[in-house]
Amino acid sequence: MKKVIYLDNNSTTPLHPEALKAMLLYYDEGYGNASSIHLKGRQAKKALEESRGVIGDLLGTESVDIVFTSGGTESDNFAIKGVAFANRGKGNHIITSSVEHLAVLSTCKYLESQGFKVTFLSVDKYGVVDLGVLKDSITSKTILVTIMHSNNEVGTIQPIAEIARILKDKGIYFHTDAAQSFGKIPLNVEELGVDLLSISAHKIYGPKGVGALYIRKGVKIDPFHHGGHHERNFRAGTENIPGIVGLAKAAEIARRNIKEESERISNLRDMLHKGLTDKLDRVYLNGHPTNRLPGTLNLSFEGVEGESLLINFDTKGICASTGSACTAGSNEPSHVLMAMKVDPQLAQGSVRFSLGAFNTKEEISYCLEEIPKIVNRLRRISPLSK
Repeated sequence: MKKVIYLDNNSTTPLHPEALKAMLLYYDEGYGNASSIHLKGRQAKKALEESRGVIGDLLGTESVDIVFTSGGTESDNFAIKGVAFANRGKGNHIITSSVEHLAVLSTCKYLESQGFKVTFLSVDKYGVVDLGVLKDSITSKTILVTIMHSNNEVGTIQPIAEIARILKDKGIYFHTDAAQSFGKIPLNVEELGVDLLSISAHKIYGPKGVGALYIRKGVKIDPFHHGGHHERNFRAGTENIPGIVGLAKAAEIARRNIKEESERISNLRDMLHKGLTDKLDRVYLNGHPTNRLPGTLNLSFEGVEGESLLINFDTKGICASTGSACTAGSNEPSHVLMAMKVDPQLAQGSVRFSLGAFNTKEEISYCLEEIPKIVNRLRRISPLSK
């Protein structure tokens, strides 16, 4: 069997064995509906609320503020549409950034079709929003600001707490998409000052199809689904107990050694970065050099196309990506890199390596042997190098 080195953890992560084990119980004996009052229902309800408590603890809030969803995309949609429609009588202006995940950008563009005004903030060369421009963009009609905590393509971390201070006492709700940050670096909603925060299970070795939205008490927001009284009337529909248990177990594992694991993965990331730049010329880092996620390394290889690199990496068992998995198949350069004003040709030659819990030094050493050979071979035959 071919050796596989998985460096695409920002797209999704493998399910942690402990999370799988915890989930299996609720596919088997714990199959009850959490809304039922009999024994099986009570067992499911207990698992649901204990899981809610785990997520609340990790975010520094009470369990009652956590609403479970089907994932990060639903959490983003819920937060943005829910606040927008619930507060339309107060105003119709939303502020976001030009480097958001499509779950946010597409939702904001949809709201434009519904009569809302959206300001898409520009970013600097590192992908960071300009706080002065943000401050100047606020109007009497602004009801929501939604800025991601960390970027899924380049890993840059935004100044969320500083943004919250700008918005303080203005009556403007603040949402952040933390799907890439949650479980990788410490997050505390009180320290961040946000009103809503989105997370996803499959980014932290939990199952696909489950996530959560933190909603600060008192936030005026419309329900996402209508039907029964599930999730405090915010999201109708029988809860996915196995998935929620898997999310909680994955979060619990992440909490155990978040600092040590962050440092280990950062060291592997830097080993890969240094090794590639030592062996190859014309390799450029995209994103902030220090203020970024531990495992994210986005590089542009001048003179080659990213898609060609990925195909050749795959022949050697190396899994990476050219950007967000949600934009795979698009021939357009990354909207994130374009917003950062990366040269379009360099943007086309970008690769995102995203490292995770199961990567090792031996794997990085293998990559440092194989990747330079691939890049040099493609440069020799690429018209972009001529």
